Amino acid sequence: MLCEEIMKISTCLCSLGCALLSLILAPTAAWSADREFRAGAFAQPISPTKFPAPVNGNMKGAFATSIHDPMHARCLALHDGKTEIVFCIVDACAIPRDVCDRTRELASQQTGIPADNILISATHTHSAAALTPLFQSAPDPDFVDALPERLAAGIARAHAQLEPAEIGWGQGSDPSQVFNRRWLVKPGEAYENPFGGKTDRARMNPGYQNPTVSRSFGRVDPAVAVLAVRSAADKRPLALFANYSLHYVGGWPAISADYFAAFAAEIGQRLHADDGRYANKPAFVGAMSNGTSGDINNVNFGGPPPGPRQPGEQIQVVARSVAEAALQAYGKIQFKSHVPLDVLAGELELEVRKPSADELQQARDLLEKTPKDSDGQYGSMPAIYARETVLLEAYPERVSVKLQVLRIGDLSVAAIPSEVFVDVGLDLKKRTPFAQHFTISLANGYNGYLPTAEHHQYGGYETWRARSSYLEVDAAAKITLRLIELLNALEKRKPQ
Repeated sequence: MLCEEIMKISTCLCSLGCALLSLILAPTAAWSADREFRAGAFAQPISPTKFPAPVNGNMKGAFATSIHDPMHARCLALHDGKTEIVFCIVDACAIPRDVCDRTRELASQQTGIPADNILISATHTHSAAALTPLFQSAPDPDFVDALPERLAAGIARAHAQLEPAEIGWGQGSDPSQVFNRRWLVKPGEAYENPFGGKTDRARMNPGYQNPTVSRSFGRVDPAVAVLAVRSAADKRPLALFANYSLHYVGGWPAISADYFAAFAAEIGQRLHADDGRYANKPAFVGAMSNGTSGDINNVNFGGPPPGPRQPGEQIQVVARSVAEAALQAYGKIQFKSHVPLDVLAGELELEVRKPSADELQQARDLLEKTPKDSDGQYGSMPAIYARETVLLEAYPERVSVKLQVLRIGDLSVAAIPSEVFVDVGLDLKKRTPFAQHFTISLANGYNGYLPTAEHHQYGGYETWRARSSYLEVDAAAKITLRLIELLNALEKRKPQ
């Protein structure tokens, strides 16, 4: 009798346990089975129509009189059945925050996508129409005012083209195209910054085999991250978004989207995405976002100078090389029919490195006695930075920096509105709770360079106080800490 009672109790407990287990598992099963994953992509043209068009990216303002290859905003919308996120990768040197905020507001009104779920970033081509004032260049206000509506239109079009899709991601490597551009100045050699009275220990882009420097002392990140979507119905490629930590390449005096656009075209060709088989379908969209490339360029100053090159030749060299690495990663992707999507965004207040009263007066005195060149601009570095000092006086004591993290399955993405040093990106990859990670720089605004505190100690161009480098010395550490907090919180949130 006792054995029979024990068996009855065991049977009841087992049934109760199975019932509880099914209750626990039921929401997850329903979440993955009942919600259809969709994706849509669109490349929105945004080239200027009025010439000459101001271009920034140099110490002096420049103007383009023609277009070599057009500017686009390459948009990718992803929807897991409940949450939608959007990437909008813009062919621009830098995008001011107010343009990003206005674009998200308009796109949210048109599509219903929460504004914080939209990531907008600049590729950092140095040959695009200017959007933000940098050094002695200023954008065309009409072009800037019209841009949010054009960007929002591209986002809305990607959203409208959502279709059942599969998604996957991976990572390749191309170490052949990335070099740290900060070099150590040899002991006893002088390298004075534009403010005078100080000798920096780091020199950016010192020239080939410069005898005053010893070695490049920063790291590089050769990873080529790949995020791809394809149609669930016919497996045609819909979009491939990549991320690489290379500043830019350059080579065209006309409007050009640089290697970022060349990569997009190259990867589309290699995937045979636009070969006529899908003539009645939405066009494939390739895109390259800028990784943590604040101290990275495409020039190996430790080697011999290259031979003569045709204009734009190096852009194609880099595009083909990086596309090869991306294609190898793409070939290993195991596409998934569904993954959860999630986003967290936050604001972080940071101090501005404003000039002291004495520094401000010295800058004004210098500008008064320095004549401008025939083009109406300052030609000397001290005068250029004196002008920056005066302009920084109008900045607030503290600024709010927008940070954003996204979850795509077990892939995490961080967005920082700065030209981020590679050490920051490598640190985030090491500390993320997700299986794979990449960081998009120049995203959701522009707050200048983001060197680490250690690099600030060495000095060099990227640390010199200007509108292109004004955040507090500890900004990189504070931003990294906040992003890790957001990533950990994102990982703990269960798919709804």
